[in-house]
Amino acid sequence: MKDPIVNMQDVTTDTDQIVEIKGISKSFGDSNILTHVELSVKRGENVVVLGKSGSGKSTLIKCMIGLMEPDEGEIIVFGRNIASLSYPELNEVRKKMGFLFQSAALYDSMTVRENLEFPLRHNKHELTNDERNSLVEKVLEQVGLTDAVDKMPAELSGGMSKRIGLARTLILEPAIMLYDEPTTGLDTATAKEISQLILDLQRKNNISSIIITHDMNCAKMTADRIVMLNDGAIVAEGSYETLARSNDGFIQSFFN
Repeated sequence: MKDPIVNMQDVTTDTDQIVEIKGISKSFGDSNILTHVELSVKRGENVVVLGKSGSGKSTLIKCMIGLMEPDEGEIIVFGRNIASLSYPELNEVRKKMGFLFQSAALYDSMTVRENLEFPLRHNKHELTNDERNSLVEKVLEQVGLTDAVDKMPAELSGGMSKRIGLARTLILEPAIMLYDEPTTGLDTATAKEISQLILDLQRKNNISSIIITHDMNCAKMTADRIVMLNDGAIVAEGSYETLARSNDGFIQSFFN
């Protein structure tokens, strides 16, 4: 493995870590997908994960949320070892984690309001109708789409769908956001808007985020720190500016 590039001014010494991934490895048959990965995310930090297809990015996320179990190592989220949790305990941890994947995955037969109310009805049974309405209005305001509340998903543009998908995640007030290629399929201007929204949410809500992206403009706008994966191992880590100055060929293949 190459020596990681780390600018120590970019790496916090704050012990307030919300995610700690300690030496995890994962293989499928003879294929090593992750190899001794070490990664921590502090409260309110945006960490971008860069890597080519098949480098282990999606497997890392799946292990983090308990959909896969690593062959070795530990994943500590909110101070709890994911592997040691019962299914109900894991679900409680997951409620504090938001996901925005490549597809906004809205329910086509539901209005925007109904899509946003859906997670509330399943996770916050105690809320009154007025309280649900208030939360719907709040998250739509956060993503700048208050006038879309009664629209159907088919009436939304790609960028609007992505924003509503994000609003549906935010309505449960997560402490961690996981973004899987949040700007894929969007035009340049809309991708910039989504990147800015990710940044605004971090600043306003102090949300920690892990952002998987191939969009270098998104990485530049949103990242406090970038982690680079190659063949399942972390090969570089630092700020966008630090990595952009690297002479390493693999690193430069992303920045050129």
